[in-house]
Amino acid sequence: MNAKTLTSGLAAATVAALLAGCGGSTASGVALAPGGGPTSDTVTTATTATATTTTSADTVKVPSTGALSKEPVFSVPTGAAPTKLQTKDMIVGTGATAKTGDKVWVSYVGKVYKTGKVFDASWKDEPGAAVEFTLSKTSVIPGWVDGLQGMRVGGRRELIIPPSLGYGDQEESGIPKNSTLVFVVDLIKVQK
Repeated sequence: MNAKTLTSGLAAATVAALLAGCGGSTASGVALAPGGGPTSDTVTTATTATATTTTSADTVKVPSTGALSKEPVFSVPTGAAPTKLQTKDMIVGTGATAKTGDKVWVSYVGKVYKTGKVFDASWKDEPGAAVEFTLSKTSVIPGWVDGLQGMRVGGRRELIIPPSLGYGDQEESGIPKNSTLVFVVDLIKVQK
């Protein structure tokens, strides 16, 4: 998967996978995620940061300095995978707040909970460029829509997404069926 595959949604496997629907594939080749919208348990930390972006044509760039300028390095939690969406703000942003229907630009890394293996990363797919999508369940998997609600530009958030809010029983490139997914997502820009 690559960000170009995801750009119709988010980033190839993630965004397109994030691209919701019920088992199909997007024009970019990413499988659509099943619908749904369970509740989330949110944990917030007190770190803050501000993101700045530069646009050149229609490309939104990741910040060149500061906390969001480097690919996040993280480990998958140990123990049994959660059955509900888990979110944790690693960096609390100070910019515009994301909500359903907004166009958003992000950078991210996605890992399989069970193995800790990276299956997709916008940092490698589209170095320096943010991935754009509309925050809606017709665009991305429900775990992204629910998990990014209320996130502010300049923030970095961990999402642990159960299969019911991800790809379910569909096998996606690099993602086994019924996998819990872990993403670390940086919110670069929001357009209302």
